[in-house]
Amino acid sequence: MNNIENIGPHFQEATKYVRGRAVPQAAMWATPPSTYKTYDSYLETTQLPEPVVEGGQSLWEAVSGRRSRRKFGAAPMSMEELSQLLWATQGVNAEVEGFELRTAASAGALYPNETYVVSQNVEGLAAGVHHYMIREHSLGMLTEGDFADELAQACLEQTWMTTAGAVFVWGAVVARSAWKYQNRAYRYLYLDAGHIGGQLQLACQALGLVSCNIGAYLDNEVASLIGLDGRAEVVVYITAVGHGD
Repeated sequence: MNNIENIGPHFQEATKYVRGRAVPQAAMWATPPSTYKTYDSYLETTQLPEPVVEGGQSLWEAVSGRRSRRKFGAAPMSMEELSQLLWATQGVNAEVEGFELRTAASAGALYPNETYVVSQNVEGLAAGVHHYMIREHSLGMLTEGDFADELAQACLEQTWMTTAGAVFVWGAVVARSAWKYQNRAYRYLYLDAGHIGGQLQLACQALGLVSCNIGAYLDNEVASLIGLDGRAEVVVYITAVGHGD
């Protein structure tokens, strides 16, 4: 096998925790990067409605009904629905000893994954790429325009995505985990993204929306569309959501 084919097994072996082998520790002088990504400016900002934190469909009903669905209808998503989904995946729900904890689990409470929303059919929200500002529970527009076809092509021509109301893209800020966990951090980036994606699907089910998580995409093309460099911040997961047909 060539070197590319050997990367997976080599990475798995090299990042194992093994009894008797020293666990890499963060350097004493290591300075954790900010837990929140900020931009100098946005084209426009949109304050999201307050999320609902009680009532609704039971957890067991949502778990029982959860499916990956790829057929979307023409009805637009509402701002209330989008707000609820963003809060369910990344919203702050507690503060403990100075740490702002979120609705989805994260290794070491480091929260490396930033949420980007490609708005395609959301009532009251311009089409384009938006960044979720967690503390403010608002969206900042990075790029305006219809990117549905471009994004679907970058996701290995999965054209069913073009009719979704919104597509969530998560970009992992590698340094947020790597300063502490070093090479093993890459495992946690994806584990954290999995927690978020699962939470989003359950939230969609509870709201009567449909969704499908996506792992097949051209990394550099999606990163470029979102405005990421693909190294310091890498695309780790994508989910298309909307109303069913």
